[in-house]
Amino acid sequence: MTNKKEVWLQKAHKTIDELHKLQPKLNAVVSFVDVEKQVDEALDKMGPLAGMPVILKDNVLYKGIRATASSYMLDNYVATYDATVVSKFKEAGAIIVAKSSLDELGMGGSNITSFTGPVHNPYDLSRIAGGSSGGSAALVASGAVDLAIGTDTGDSIRKPAAFCGIVGFKPTYGRISRYGVIPYASSLDHVGYFTREVKLAAEALMLLSGRDDKDMTSISTPLENVVEALDESLANKRIGIFKNVLDAIDDEDTRTLFFDLMDKAKEQGATLVDISMNTNLIKTVLPTYYIIANCEATANHSNLDGVRFGTHEDGESLEEIMTNTRTKGFGPLIRKRFVIGSYGLMDENQELLLKKAQRVRRKLVEATEKMFESVDVIVAPASSHVAPKLNDPSIDQLSDKYLVAENYMVLGNFTGYPSITIPMGMKNHLPLGINLLSKGYDEKTLLQIAYQLEKLTGLKGLKAKVEL
Repeated sequence: MTNKKEVWLQKAHKTIDELHKLQPKLNAVVSFVDVEKQVDEALDKMGPLAGMPVILKDNVLYKGIRATASSYMLDNYVATYDATVVSKFKEAGAIIVAKSSLDELGMGGSNITSFTGPVHNPYDLSRIAGGSSGGSAALVASGAVDLAIGTDTGDSIRKPAAFCGIVGFKPTYGRISRYGVIPYASSLDHVGYFTREVKLAAEALMLLSGRDDKDMTSISTPLENVVEALDESLANKRIGIFKNVLDAIDDEDTRTLFFDLMDKAKEQGATLVDISMNTNLIKTVLPTYYIIANCEATANHSNLDGVRFGTHEDGESLEEIMTNTRTKGFGPLIRKRFVIGSYGLMDENQELLLKKAQRVRRKLVEATEKMFESVDVIVAPASSHVAPKLNDPSIDQLSDKYLVAENYMVLGNFTGYPSITIPMGMKNHLPLGINLLSKGYDEKTLLQIAYQLEKLTGLKGLKAKVEL
């Protein structure tokens, strides 16, 4: 055991040293974690992840360690208990070495709103890693660790995975417990993770999933052995090509990589089926998401007021303390979202905004379910382009094409269905990804097809080389 302890300690410390070297380039770590006690506990467990260094997104609670959610408001907050996913990591023998940056409170898609500054893409430091789980994505892409936890409320695992050239997976809603995870929007939040190969994603699901009585949204639906099922071929698999998304993508390199991969899948026996949704309906994804997510976030974070939780600012009255605390404690994007959420939650506005958005969400869920009547998975490029430059003003985020091509993955959160992004190819030395969505509870088929597509891309284990 002594030799094994030394080996694991050396591995953990080597990983931490690598993270320290990467930090000036990527700015992806918020806190480092002491590993001595963890190694001793891992030796006692001898679990399936024994000695493996892993990273937590900094909205996941680990007892005794800061959990800032990349917000100044929580700069001094130290977790008093472990999230369920942390407990499962400990049982599996993993060694948590660090906590990673995110968009403040998980709200954003660029990872430039963290109070510690933007996270940089390991393929090109002038570009974003994506968000909100950009810190975890960048560190897995760099090769520093093989597995890192993220959360996904819109596409916050799957979009960074595309921009960083790795695997990003979120399971069915409730499959992995959210207990001990600082929320964004409770009806949309999923816990997931990043790897550089689909097989590890499948193995991690077997370890991290399961019913948790501490999370009322946790599900008890049995999970099939997704690892044993990976080798099943693409023969007779029905792959739905999401036409709305492809029609909204003008970039020829993205389209060519996608259709070349689909041609290879067809050669392996897959059946390709064009599927689509009402164009006007799919354009409602983003506004519907913003209304629901902002309203839920406003309610979830109402206790961050400097009195109950959060960094405290002085004032002459309780109201002034709360006002000063929330004004200084939150960044401008968060304050704006809370204004929108508060407006939507007002009694006179709920029918017009929140309840209407919830009805539109139901329409989108029904339309997605209908598409699955003829296919096993739905696929499309995870983004129409490579990772944008930091604060790139040239992207029109309100154009019809952007509304569809860059926001359709939110359907995975509206439905709660499992979804995965894997690398699809490279453009000018920058990665592009493909996203897959399957029916609820059918992670088996999703991971099977993703595993076979990964073989066809030849990009398993893709890793960025960061010049230190």
